[in-house]
Amino acid sequence: MLSNTPSYLSELPIYKKAIEIFTLSQSISSYISRDLSALDKNGSEDPHIYFSGDIVQQSVSLAPEIANAELQRYSDRKHKHIAALKRLTHMLYKNSYRLERSHSNGKDFLPILRSELKKFKKLQRTWLLTL
Repeated sequence: MLSNTPSYLSELPIYKKAIEIFTLSQSISSYISRDLSALDKNGSEDPHIYFSGDIVQQSVSLAPEIANAELQRYSDRKHKHIAALKRLTHMLYKNSYRLERSHSNGKDFLPILRSELKKFKKLQRTWLLTL
């Protein structure tokens, strides 16, 4: 949690789900990275390995965007953070589909991540009504 974040944020369902998605994407990424880190026969690396890092980078930003939107006073600033949250969620979906084309046993866990992202989107719609 952010250092100056109010404690009530950790009780928000959307915030909790963002933390869960981060944990899940981090686990998936570490599992997939082990499979994809080996070099090909021609000495090149698997291009899908970068998408595994992308899902972690995008998911780590979910909770801070929620906190920033909650803490803003003016609606135009709130909407900037909401738009960033929507972009991050969209990119997480996109990268999970890209990773599913990889040659890794970990790709079987990506539908779980997308399922959690669907739940997150539902929570996001409800949360937006409260802002």
